[in-house]
Amino acid sequence: MGRGLTARPRRGNDAPPSRAPSLRRLLVEDLRQADVRGTVRRDLRGLYFFYLDDEQRARLARYGRVRRALWMLGMLLRQLLARITPVRRLILVVALVLAVQGGTDIVLGSVNISPDLRLYAFVLVLFVLMLELKDKLLAHDEIEVARQVQRALLPRTAPPLDGWSIWLSSRPANDVGGDLVDALPLSGGRLGLALGDVSGKGMGAALLMAKLQATLRAVATGGDDLGLLGARLNGILHRDGIDNRFATLFYAELRPAVGEIRWLNAGHNPPLVLRAARPPAELGASAPPLGMLPGTVYGSDTVHLEPGDMVVIYSDGLTEATNPREEEFGLERLRQLAPRLRSLAPDAAGALILAEADAFLAGERAHDDLSLILLRRELEA
Repeated sequence: MGRGLTARPRRGNDAPPSRAPSLRRLLVEDLRQADVRGTVRRDLRGLYFFYLDDEQRARLARYGRVRRALWMLGMLLRQLLARITPVRRLILVVALVLAVQGGTDIVLGSVNISPDLRLYAFVLVLFVLMLELKDKLLAHDEIEVARQVQRALLPRTAPPLDGWSIWLSSRPANDVGGDLVDALPLSGGRLGLALGDVSGKGMGAALLMAKLQATLRAVATGGDDLGLLGARLNGILHRDGIDNRFATLFYAELRPAVGEIRWLNAGHNPPLVLRAARPPAELGASAPPLGMLPGTVYGSDTVHLEPGDMVVIYSDGLTEATNPREEEFGLERLRQLAPRLRSLAPDAAGALILAEADAFLAGERAHDDLSLILLRRELEA
């Protein structure tokens, strides 16, 4: 999985930004490269889903076109005003008043004054916009550092294993992600493979993912009982976690010499086992996600792989990928890919899955991290 990083100097909080290119050059490049119509459509759709909840969207769907547009404009404005700082909110309200009333005549006795204050409204809006942009750029610097740290924590490739091919991939929806992909060399030539998904998105999910990874690496080498491993992870995340945050986890311990995989599924999407001339089999969850309930009992199971068999482990960023028609990719589409995946090496099979997901999205922005682990027992020479 490609994870090349490019270092760049970090700007201090008080340092001015680097000199920007000319406005004319920027506009020419924008017109040359940008899909303006598609980008505006995706941005409007993003605003619709970010600011409005399910109840508001259902209410909006019952209105006519004109009423829907006016109601949505008002709702978005209220949401905007509610999410900025008090001083900026006051400035923006003044700007809106000036924009509406700035060209109205004022009569004082016999004197008729016609001030045009709309220019001041524009300046105030531009001032608030510049403040918000400054905050975003400063936050982006911090997130960029967090992104590089997170990418450094994740394995670039799986350790080589005789007779097996393994491919790892993690594609965050935002700058930082909440998916855990890891490969842990164990004693006796064994290999641990983990794919987890922390609830939520953004920095909070990324920090909890890092904690889950550190905890897993600390306790995974302590014994062979995967049920006990699940219980220990659950207890630690429940004790030290955040309210309403949990993590699903599929953990597989590969025993290459005998072709066995011992696995634990804590509320994660069921991986698929692809065998020749057979329907895909699922490795379903047997317990709730980690950190959700104290004292949860976790079990484990074993699956034997013949030469040529493949296991596809994935996060819900694949099956819940949503296209512009609000259709989900779904597990069935992944199952339908099985005949094409069986004959491919894991890296080629993974690339095919990602290509199918991208084609399904049809330019729509992914709303969740998409992670994959594919392992295949190679045919004997």
